Amino acid sequence: MGYAHEYATAILHRGRVPMDPADFVPNWSDGPRKTKFYPGTDSMPLPDCDYPAHADLDRGLAPDAGGDGAFDLALLSGMLRDSYGLTGRRLGVQANTDLNALPFYPLANWSRGTASGGGLYPVAVHWVSGAGGPVPPGVHYYSTRHHAMRRLLTGDVTGEVRAALGDGAPGPDTDQYLVLSIKYWQNAFKYNNFSFHAVTMDLGACVQTWRMWAGARGLSVEPALWFDEERLGRLLGVDTAEEGVFAVVPLKWAGSAASRPVSPAPSSVAVRHRDRERSRTVLTFDALRRMQAVTASGATDRPAPESLAPAAAHPAVPDRPVTALPPCPPLATDVRTALRARRSSFGRFDAQHPMTAEQLASCLAASVAGSRIGGDSGGQRLAKLYAFVGHVDGIEPGAYEYDPDAHALRLVKAGAPGAFLQKNYFLSNYNLEQAAAVLVPTVRTDAVLDAVGDRGYRLVNATVGAIAQTAYTTASAVGVGCGVALGFDNISYIEELGLDGTGEAPLLIMMIGNERPAPADFRYEIA
Repeated sequence: MGYAHEYATAILHRGRVPMDPADFVPNWSDGPRKTKFYPGTDSMPLPDCDYPAHADLDRGLAPDAGGDGAFDLALLSGMLRDSYGLTGRRLGVQANTDLNALPFYPLANWSRGTASGGGLYPVAVHWVSGAGGPVPPGVHYYSTRHHAMRRLLTGDVTGEVRAALGDGAPGPDTDQYLVLSIKYWQNAFKYNNFSFHAVTMDLGACVQTWRMWAGARGLSVEPALWFDEERLGRLLGVDTAEEGVFAVVPLKWAGSAASRPVSPAPSSVAVRHRDRERSRTVLTFDALRRMQAVTASGATDRPAPESLAPAAAHPAVPDRPVTALPPCPPLATDVRTALRARRSSFGRFDAQHPMTAEQLASCLAASVAGSRIGGDSGGQRLAKLYAFVGHVDGIEPGAYEYDPDAHALRLVKAGAPGAFLQKNYFLSNYNLEQAAAVLVPTVRTDAVLDAVGDRGYRLVNATVGAIAQTAYTTASAVGVGCGVALGFDNISYIEELGLDGTGEAPLLIMMIGNERPAPADFRYEIA
């Protein structure tokens, strides 16, 4: 049994047994940048992407989403802008603890399409382009604040990426790749050892945004999570103990034939530019370092497609009382509009205005659809959804199991859940009793780790992050608020939902519902 099992247990029990260092206080004045900074590199602004009609969320979430379409520079630009690019500034009266800082420009809250744990944005996107692309081959870093590519290396090194992926990698034969890495200090300065848990969800949220965006356009995004991580870290010029390489996404490119073979680069070929750290003091955390080490050690052992079958989500319990859900109305909102409207509700829920059963049904069905992140993850449904229903028209309050095959709720425990939810929430930025429903994804974490090794922890949390991003986006499309949180007593949820003995681990909570009308808001759109 690897260290990831031990870490997963500590995460589940941290509401009762605090993780080390229990007395940690962030040094906010010495915090890192939210992006990487490469001084002295050339910048290439990305073009605008006109969004076509019928690129709606329903299409992006369909089981057969994607297709034979190909990316070009405008489409790549649009996907990056709508997922990770800054789109506007927001300031609203709400219940989060950072409210007092938001009016000050240096601490401005800039919005984007993809959610992130704690409002921190550590996923770094690199574009490795070959001879078939629209720009000279090289390695580029996506600068989210400028919506531009920073050139880090000139030369075709796509053979190195292809060699790192190895045989059996998902996606097309291509010479265009997106490589996603995570610089741990950008999150660890606030969350210390807990940060590995949070940032692995950030990966899933990012990739799921791309899958929805691309699927709505007839494009495919298939991430590889297993590859030679040390080799790619060396190419990117990063120390993988400090910045893990988490995913590679091959892109089918317009006008480019199947990629010509490119020999792997000599070991001396690597990005020479270095990210300039803002923090004067950078701390290290033992559990975080160990999790990076153990999840990177089996990085080249890509699991067989059937490997995850023993870790699939359990089917719904058949003898529980059933509440049928209404058919889901079409999610005709285009993906860009839904992503621009996505935000965290932060305590604005209003129980006096219940949400409809159709809205709840849409959020549940879409979240399950978003639980398969594709690529080399085996295609198994790893996550199961539960719902604490408080204020939904036509549905009695209680705790329910969602049965996606029957599109129905199965009663676990009757009665208003508000008191339980609020008692077991650690922060002050939400009143969970006021939410119409609280959705809880669970994954059999230990079973996944047993099936594919410690690297499976990244897959577990990427799956949960993908579900959270889908819930956020769907909630905005159906006109309700949403908020996602990790600060709750996981063990109490296991007890309340009767999950003892099932191996299911509740890893986050997703609150949905109508918000108070006429909020005090300021929004300034920049894209």
